[in-house]
Amino acid sequence: MRKITQPQWRRQLRYVYLRFLRLQGSPEQLARGLASGVFSGCYPLFGFQIIIGVGVATVLRGNRIMAAAATWVSNPLTYVPIFAFNYQVGLWLLGGSATEAFQDLDSLKGWMDMGTEVSVRLMLGSTVVGVVAGVLSYFGGLPLIRRVRSRQIARMQRKLEQP
Repeated sequence: MRKITQPQWRRQLRYVYLRFLRLQGSPEQLARGLASGVFSGCYPLFGFQIIIGVGVATVLRGNRIMAAAATWVSNPLTYVPIFAFNYQVGLWLLGGSATEAFQDLDSLKGWMDMGTEVSVRLMLGSTVVGVVAGVLSYFGGLPLIRRVRSRQIARMQRKLEQP
């Protein structure tokens, strides 16, 4: 197995950065793609997050590649904190306490009821958190994307002006 040295690691990171700079679309389209991906990344539907993100980006006329990449806001390191927070938001919106859902686990009906209650709370919380995170990522990402694009254009103009 080949060991990745730091220069190779930096080169790979630079490649990803350059690919980001070369994404096609206006800053608004890229920001809509970012927001779509962050929104769908808040759902606990592993394997479907990218499909949902690309679908939402298509409806919103956002960049689909950016949407697919932004779904990685939920990754193996962030699953538990994100979904625990989403569950708490759903619990707060629907009322009740966290221990209510986990009380009657001696019967099959108790397990089935728990599944429904937990799922409804988690999905509602995921929707609310996803909408808020999506809107924030759009309005936070748009100026950042514009700044990166303007620097890129200025750099290209300087190269053209040089003899």
